Amino acid sequence: MSVQLNHTIVHAADKGASAAFLARILGLDVGAPYGPFLPVETSNGVTLDFADSPAASITPQHYAFLVSEGEFDAIFARVREAGLDYWAGPRHQGPGRFNHNDGGRGVYFDDPDGHSLEIITRPYGSGG
Repeated sequence: MSVQLNHTIVHAADKGASAAFLARILGLDVGAPYGPFLPVETSNGVTLDFADSPAASITPQHYAFLVSEGEFDAIFARVREAGLDYWAGPRHQGPGRFNHNDGGRGVYFDDPDGHSLEIITRPYGSGG
């Protein structure tokens, strides 16, 4: 068996609200609770397992999602409908823009806990 990412834990102030946010923006579903986790599964079987954070503050992480051109348009429309700020770069560079890295499109936005979410239409290093 080749090595594959199966799941990652996403700490949240409110796991239900954060899982629902990600699922809504990406057009996915929130799965049934599994122990203390609320999973959101991507099309390649990787789950983001949301858990209420035991810490007073959450250390923001970065999560990037490879999407088709059509999915990008639909997700980006939901980002705009939600009134979210978005950027071309990972450190909030290029406000109100997206990038064209590797000949595709990419954009960054934050979830309610400050995690940096990214959607891209081409994998980094794929050329362009």
